[in-house]
Amino acid sequence: MKRRKFIQLSAAGASMLSVFPSELSGINRIFKNGTMEKREYGSTGEMLSILGFGGVVVMDSTPAQASEWISKAYDRGINYFDVAPTYGNAEERMGPALEPYRKNVFLACKTTKRTATEARAELELSLKNLRTDHFDLYQLHAVTTLEEVETIFGKGGAMETFEKARQEGLIRYIGFSAHSVEAAMALLDRYTFNSILFPLNLTCWHKGNFGPQVLEKARNQGAAILALKAMAKGPWPEGAEKIPKCWYEPLTDPDEALEGLRFTLSHPITAAIPPGNEKLYFMALDLIDKFTPLSTGEALAIKEKAMDGVPLFRYPAEQV
Repeated sequence: MKRRKFIQLSAAGASMLSVFPSELSGINRIFKNGTMEKREYGSTGEMLSILGFGGVVVMDSTPAQASEWISKAYDRGINYFDVAPTYGNAEERMGPALEPYRKNVFLACKTTKRTATEARAELELSLKNLRTDHFDLYQLHAVTTLEEVETIFGKGGAMETFEKARQEGLIRYIGFSAHSVEAAMALLDRYTFNSILFPLNLTCWHKGNFGPQVLEKARNQGAAILALKAMAKGPWPEGAEKIPKCWYEPLTDPDEALEGLRFTLSHPITAAIPPGNEKLYFMALDLIDKFTPLSTGEALAIKEKAMDGVPLFRYPAEQV
């Protein structure tokens, strides 16, 4: 990356860090007794629960388990559900389980396909698996390299399918998820997305300089921000006994998990998606009732603590 561009991005991150904890008055929030807080999804008028339900939760579950877990989440106030074809059999499990609630929820799906033809085929299969005639949000999934960005926006690229599908009413809003600052910034430079889905994690933010640049640019462009990895601790240590459905080491202590959620949701974002392990997911669902925005003193203490951690993502990335 050119030095001038690097300096510009670093400066953007510094300005975002200097005002944390962020003022949440700039984002519309709804509170009702006994229900989960909801926040605005950009300027669309949609209001989403501050916790989303990731499809990995129902991956490899039985149909009965999937129905039970989705019903429980819905009853607790979750109205934002997200899934992808790469999550094993999650689409097949989520489709029937979510069907009774479909008209009352915001359903997001994704594709890792980068060409128009492949993206169209995957979109149609996902619609069939999820028993719906449209997705509220369709996203480019896990964009990491600048080469992927070029393919997506090139002739015959996936963006052609996205635009056509929106014209046909198969999707309502267009977004992306990304695993590098470089790819996210390049995507935002190329298109006016309705939302981004991006890791927003206390250790990555402070120790890895990963996230401030993207959040600031997305906010300036009016894109809603959906967050990943709020409850991530870092990469799995070598030899550690791994938790199912978690490719990273999660925060399993309730106090630390709540701290991670509070850090993420103290930013002006719409919602956060907890880990896919069902036990950790429902722990997050219990913890969210205790959410309050961080004070300045708490934010400073978290920053100091985060500097001792190992970030899951860093900026700049080693390869983009």
